[in-house]
Amino acid sequence: MPQTPAEWRKLLKTKYDEREAAALARIVCCELLGQRPTDYVLNEPLPDDPRQAQRAHELAQRLLDYEPMQYIEGKARFAGRDFGVKRGVLIPRPETEELVERLVQTTPPGARILDVGTGSGCIAVTLALEVPGAQVEAWDIADEALDTARDNCRRLGAHVCFRQQDVLAYEPEEDTEGRFDLIVSNPPYVTENERNDMQPNVLLYEPERALFVPDNDPLRFYRHIGRIGRKLLVPGGRMAFEINRAFAQETVALLLQQGYTEVSSTRDLSGNERFVTGRNPLA
Repeated sequence: MPQTPAEWRKLLKTKYDEREAAALARIVCCELLGQRPTDYVLNEPLPDDPRQAQRAHELAQRLLDYEPMQYIEGKARFAGRDFGVKRGVLIPRPETEELVERLVQTTPPGARILDVGTGSGCIAVTLALEVPGAQVEAWDIADEALDTARDNCRRLGAHVCFRQQDVLAYEPEEDTEGRFDLIVSNPPYVTENERNDMQPNVLLYEPERALFVPDNDPLRFYRHIGRIGRKLLVPGGRMAFEINRAFAQETVALLLQQGYTEVSSTRDLSGNERFVTGRNPLA
């Protein structure tokens, strides 16, 4: 087993690029095995402790098997907070954090918000905490996701109403019309053809149901959420999506076809078309 930070970096470079190996080695040594940051920088040996040696062996095996560090630590950083994550729950992405930051800046106090496909609850909980007086509801189909989202909500002191719902099977009733001022969703959008371009830590561990859509219907979630959103949103209410960058114009065209106004696509910090927004007509 590696005894020093340099040995950890060398081991991890057999599976990861140099930058990621260095980042993972620092987390292992300083956060998981308790090495002081100064000792890490000086490449001092890790403490000679049999229990730590066993822990180090387990960590090395999990990382060499491409298990995401977020699952190993049981948490992911999102919008300045730690959200619990586990197998069966999608790990929050920086792009989703960008979307939420934009919504926090543009959503008025007291807004009624629906998060479709909440996963870890990172979108719903952050909006509930950051938008004053927000009334937030969040849906997901997966038990694992809802359990994790509820735990995060309680631990972070937010107020969100969680509901198990298969959105593709949901049809609004008359008494649900005009319930929300904002609907936000980061639904599955990776096509099956894109599997070969994905990293093994994603393919081997993250839930496929939260990632993939059929090649012949990549907009299936956007189409249905957009359609029901016309009824669920108040006049003038907003729809906000995180999208597959390959289908930005198709998603814009879909919302326009469904009758939304002020539809636009914007880029994330990496320069990719990543967010599509629209507004329910006023009349």
